[in-house]
Amino acid sequence: MGRKRAAGGIEIPGWAWLVPCALVPVVLLNLGVAWLGETQVSPLSFSFLQTKARALGAYVAHRPACVLDDHPPLEPLIADAERRHGIPPGLLRALIQVESETRVHRISPAGAMGPGQLMPDTAALMRVEDPFDPATTVDGSGRYLAEQLRRFRDVRLAVAAYNAGPGSVNGRVPHNGETEFYVAKVLAAYEHTKPKAPVVAKRPAAAPKAKAPAKPASRPASSSKPPAKLASATR
Repeated sequence: MGRKRAAGGIEIPGWAWLVPCALVPVVLLNLGVAWLGETQVSPLSFSFLQTKARALGAYVAHRPACVLDDHPPLEPLIADAERRHGIPPGLLRALIQVESETRVHRISPAGAMGPGQLMPDTAALMRVEDPFDPATTVDGSGRYLAEQLRRFRDVRLAVAAYNAGPGSVNGRVPHNGETEFYVAKVLAAYEHTKPKAPVVAKRPAAAPKAKAPAKPASRPASSSKPPAKLASATR
C-alpha cells in the first residue's frame, strides 16, 4: 500500500509525486521573473521567493498601463530627481546604470524592481506605488539615495547603504562579497556621468618687450674759442 508501480517495474512511493508538484510553482515563478524581468535566475532557485512573487505581481499590475503608451526617456527624469533632492549631478544616473542598465521593467534575482531596483519593502517605504513607472520610481530611488547621503555624508557609504541597507553600514563599506564590488562599479560609472570640470583656456604668455636701443652718448659741446696755436720750437 502507498506505493505506485512506474514503467519498467520501478516502485515509487506515493509521497514522491509531491516533490514535482511542489517544484512546479517555484520553477514557474523563476521562469516568469527571468522572462518578464529581463534577468538571469535559476529555475530551481529557492531564494527570495516571497519578494520575487511580489515583484512579479507588481509587474503584472503595471504592464497593461504601458502596452499602448511608451515610457518617457529616463535621462530628464534622472536629472530632475538629482536637482530636486540635492544629489550630486550624475550620481543617480550612475547608480541606475549599474542597477538595471536603465531597463524600466527589470526584476533582479532577489526581487528588486525597476530602473533603481527597489526592493518591495523599500518601494513601500518610499511610497512608490508602481515601481515600474519611470517617473515615480526614479523619484523614489532619488529620495532614498538622498536620505543615505544626508545620513552618512559620504558618497561611498551612501551608495553602500543603497545596496546593503543603512543598518549594514557602520562607518565603512560592508565586505559581504557583493556591496564592495557594487560600490566600486557605481563610482567608476560616476566618473563618466558626472559633469566635466570646465577647461579654462590659458592665455599665451606675453612676449617680452623689446628694449629701446640705447641712445649714443652725447659728445661734449665744442668750445667756441679756437684752439691755441702751438708755440714754435724755433723763433
